[in-house]
Amino acid sequence: METGPAIFAAAVFLLFGAALLAWTGARVRHRAPVAEGMRPVVAVPLAVLAGGTALALGVWCLARL
Repeated sequence: METGPAIFAAAVFLLFGAALLAWTGARVRHRAPVAEGMRPVVAVPLAVLAGGTALALGVWCLARL
């Protein structure tokens, strides 16, 4: 009964994390700003940390099934 919401939450976390990491990588590769008004030294690690955290949460949700 609870597998449906867990799978949905895992899919959302995994898609968001993967998209955020891909977007950050594309912005860094083109030397474009990752976050408007922030230095790249701060913005890139924060975006990578947020993407990695989302991926880890997605894996955790799937592991709990």
